[in-house]
Amino acid sequence: MTDFLIIGGGIAGVSAAARLSHLGSVVLLEAEPALAHHASGRSAALYEPRYGLAPVVELSLASGDYFRSTPNILSPRGMMILGKAGEDAAFAHDIASMELPEVSVDEARALVPILNPQVVKRAAKADHAWDIDTDLLLQGFAREARQNGAQLLTSARVTAIGKTATGWQLQTSAGDFAATTLINAAGAWVDEVAKLAGVAPLGFQPNRRSMARIPAPAGLDVSGWPMMFGCGETWYAKPDAGALIVSPAEEHPMPPHDAWADDMVLAEGLARYEEMVTEPVTRLISNWAGLRTFSPDRSLVIGRDVDQPDFFWLAGQGGYGFQSAPAASQLAADLLGEGRSPLGASLIAALSPARFA
Repeated sequence: MTDFLIIGGGIAGVSAAARLSHLGSVVLLEAEPALAHHASGRSAALYEPRYGLAPVVELSLASGDYFRSTPNILSPRGMMILGKAGEDAAFAHDIASMELPEVSVDEARALVPILNPQVVKRAAKADHAWDIDTDLLLQGFAREARQNGAQLLTSARVTAIGKTATGWQLQTSAGDFAATTLINAAGAWVDEVAKLAGVAPLGFQPNRRSMARIPAPAGLDVSGWPMMFGCGETWYAKPDAGALIVSPAEEHPMPPHDAWADDMVLAEGLARYEEMVTEPVTRLISNWAGLRTFSPDRSLVIGRDVDQPDFFWLAGQGGYGFQSAPAASQLAADLLGEGRSPLGASLIAALSPARFA
């Protein structure tokens, strides 16, 4: 009998395995052949702790000490918001919520010389955003978990979940498992896992987001460019390994599945990016998509199920999974351990599944 059984091998599940491995025995089950196959493996990987709703921001800020104390996890990136004529309200909202000081278009073009001054009318830029080495973060948590005896099993798709007098019995493609507490960190599949366990789903919605990698515009060195957003998050672009990742930033509801980019949506997003710059997109190096899964109120859900307390939700990371993972996983361990957390009671309540009861 395992103390903690985690379903889902993305950053949420793996970080939880690391934290819980200090409290008892842990088994993590990932359906795919590798960890972080779905959303976690397709992230833009930016730590901008002021991005998101208030509970998300508080979690992300609480993750800062972990990021700063772990060598090489963060590297400087910065971020820039760009606005066209007629977008003053959206621009003002974005720079206020993310605390970005406005700069002149000339100053913005000094950093990103391809910006089109005929179209870009407002710009804001700050340095409080960093690239996350997602593989280093994930592997660090995985190593911590394994060093404490946790089993992280891949190709272990859950096919049945049954309630027992002492906890849970699971049938999987890798064998049968029994556990005292079940942690649902299954990403886009969290409601499907809940149904399988006989627990009421909470109404999570996976949403597709597409990405394209394009060559560095005009052969320029883009390594020092900030991540750029069209205000209102209508598109974004981020340097990546000598190229640019460009996203339409779409949010299209989808059933849980192994997502792929929609060609038309990608083309529309690339056109929004192209409008703001002087260099056209001539070819794609690659493209992909991931599912960002949100709860009904778009904040994470972390806590014991109201009706089934040995079923624990760690879900609804949306686009904030990596930047909130250190604090989210520690909160999960605190709640599953002694039940106390240094995070405020109001934040814990804002994240609890009880808010949907």
